Amino acid sequence: MVTNTISTNKSSGGDKSGGNGLARGGYFIFLVIYLAMLSAFGSFVNDMYLPTLPEMMKFFGCSVSVVQLGLTMGMIGLGVGELILGPVSDRVGRKPVLVVTLIIFCIGAAASVFSPTIQVFLGWRLVQGIGASGGYFLARTIPADMYAGRQLAKVMALIGAINGFAPASAPVVGGLVAKSIGWHGIFWILFGFSAILLLLSPALKESLPKSRRVTGRFGVAFKNYLTLLRNKRFVVHVMLKGSALGVLFAYISSAPFVIQTHYGYSQLTFGVIMGINALFVAAGATGALKFKLMKRAAVVAGRCLIFISIIQCVCYFLVDNFWVYECLNVPMLVCLGMLFTVGNTLSMNEGRNHAGDASALIGLSGYVFGAIVSPLVGIGNILHSTAISYVVLATIVLLFAHLSKKLPADLNQP
Repeated sequence: MVTNTISTNKSSGGDKSGGNGLARGGYFIFLVIYLAMLSAFGSFVNDMYLPTLPEMMKFFGCSVSVVQLGLTMGMIGLGVGELILGPVSDRVGRKPVLVVTLIIFCIGAAASVFSPTIQVFLGWRLVQGIGASGGYFLARTIPADMYAGRQLAKVMALIGAINGFAPASAPVVGGLVAKSIGWHGIFWILFGFSAILLLLSPALKESLPKSRRVTGRFGVAFKNYLTLLRNKRFVVHVMLKGSALGVLFAYISSAPFVIQTHYGYSQLTFGVIMGINALFVAAGATGALKFKLMKRAAVVAGRCLIFISIIQCVCYFLVDNFWVYECLNVPMLVCLGMLFTVGNTLSMNEGRNHAGDASALIGLSGYVFGAIVSPLVGIGNILHSTAISYVVLATIVLLFAHLSKKLPADLNQP
């Protein structure tokens, strides 16, 4: 268990003193759980209503690709929100951004319930994404305010492991709610989740003291994006995480139609399957810590992922069997869990002097991949389009895993 903060970091010149005393004893437990809830919240925005996509398609009278745009709009909101709010949080602190975005989400969730058309619903999904973006990127930003190196890796992996259990319940709850009160109930539950986070926020201590905030003209904060984008190590690991997230989004956006529509399982069964599968992501997240150098975990996971994706492509075209589909998902999700820990940790370790901006770019990269791939997997035969998406994205993942391997340092180690 990690309980000490970093006061200085000579390699980056960053002053970590603002984190002293923030995560000890009982507060450390609260911090990890709250950050895991924030991270899970961003996932819940999409995961929880996945079982209802076929139902919503019938309710609004639209096609598969159109209803999947709800996922895309949520991801666009998450990405754009993080891009704007990252520099804002570096300037005004983390807590004000968190509180405002949670309020925005509450408004978007409540309003979406009364959407008369799919177009109006998609608009409110954009608002929901912006509202969820604050908590989602702050779950990465706050640990980077306080930790560095292997300590940051341990905290990130711990949050990731807990977060693996939280999203595991989302499709299950979504399936139960959808079965009893329909898709509208999903968004009332999301409203309630956001409200709970808002009520707990006063107990969260500010992790970015005034002495470390960006000062001067407001536009100065956005210039840090250019600084980060010139950092090769940061960019490589951001793209590693983003492309891995693309694989995950291809999976979660196609799964409701594969499992429910194609194979005929119920909403509740779908939720249980997705919940169990999420635990394998958590297992992979903690498994990455077994490697002395985390970039080696990325190479191993990347090679396994491309191998699995090729097998998936062959099987999805030639073998139409649910258990083949499900068994191939398991190793894929373990690999993704490893890649998420590596990508998050190494990119935030490189960008922690501008943690808000760094976290925003990490989130944006994933949502760019996700926003593109989510509607594509609904074109034509969904098994075939999903299989092709897996192979393309896994190839990109492997490329950046090998680029990471060539970098000279890993968490300040040779």
